[in-house]
Amino acid sequence: MLESLNNFQETTMARKIFSGSSTVFLVLLTIGSFFGTYNLITMVMHNKTLNPRGLFNDLNYMMPDNMKRSTGTKALFHVALTATDEPYSKWQSRIMYYWYKRMKNVDGSEMGNFTRILHSGRSDNLMDEIPTFVVDPLPSDRGYIVLNRPWAFVQWLESATIEEEYIFMAEPDHIFVNPLPNLASGIVPAGFGFDYILASKNEKIIRKYFPEENGPVTNVDPIGNSPVIIRKDLLKKIAPTWMNVSIRMKDDPETDKAFGWVLEMYGYAVASALHGVKHILREDFMLEPPWNLQVGKRFIIHYTYGCDYNMKGELTYGTTGEWSFDKRSYSKGPPPRNLSMPPPGVPESVVTLVKMVNEATANIPNWDTE
Repeated sequence: MLESLNNFQETTMARKIFSGSSTVFLVLLTIGSFFGTYNLITMVMHNKTLNPRGLFNDLNYMMPDNMKRSTGTKALFHVALTATDEPYSKWQSRIMYYWYKRMKNVDGSEMGNFTRILHSGRSDNLMDEIPTFVVDPLPSDRGYIVLNRPWAFVQWLESATIEEEYIFMAEPDHIFVNPLPNLASGIVPAGFGFDYILASKNEKIIRKYFPEENGPVTNVDPIGNSPVIIRKDLLKKIAPTWMNVSIRMKDDPETDKAFGWVLEMYGYAVASALHGVKHILREDFMLEPPWNLQVGKRFIIHYTYGCDYNMKGELTYGTTGEWSFDKRSYSKGPPPRNLSMPPPGVPESVVTLVKMVNEATANIPNWDTE
């Protein structure tokens, strides 16, 4: 597998990156029967507007009719979760899979099969509980565990049998709070805009990996690889580039210092842009407590941030609250069943998160197993 990685990197890095509009044209031209015209895609992508939060509005509302799927037509996507065999990753993966099973067949869902892509290089004790595909880690992840994520996708896409035409790239700390439809539109993938992934504010660094001949840095979407729903054939093209760009970024001290823990997210954003791929940015894809207060019609809870409150229901972010839920408090093993509910006044999003964690842990057998 190491030899395969070395050969893969040499081959991928040797490829000449096409320039400017020809990149967009050639990539879109080869992607399949959903292709309309280059001018049509360009028109859609240039109709972006910013909302007050600085994120792009939902482009799906601007999609021309011939790029939308017919009513009643389902386009199933495969849920692909990258994970490790560490206790911290395992308990989150179990909760995530529980809610996948609960939501999979609910009206409105277009979720297909599920795979935990385990990039620890060996089986673990969840193989019988969660459908799992074991891949090798990088020879060295440079102390940055998520650097294994793009390499994991490269191996899985090369070797696994995947029935669905689309892939949803997920993370262990995702909970399906509403049934998730396929938010992609034909060849145009769907993602979530992060206000801290801003290529224009890091143009000097971005240009190391996205040369001027590829166009303005605004071609780099403000996204990571997750949550993203994307055509399988398109992800197969992007994944090796994502891997190589992320490794180059990590090995460059200036880039590593500037991007920190979101470096691999920038790697995916740049890799997509190098292939001329733009994403529909869906603000309703995900919510992140405690900053998003209501669940509403959003589809996924992403509990990456700690939720700390005093007993008056006031947020004490940055200071451990009198009431607290932070996944990092459970790095060595799973949280206990029946977590205490937050005090009155805490936002609905946080209350819903705790209720959903409690339901999952109450129903998952042998919950205390590491």
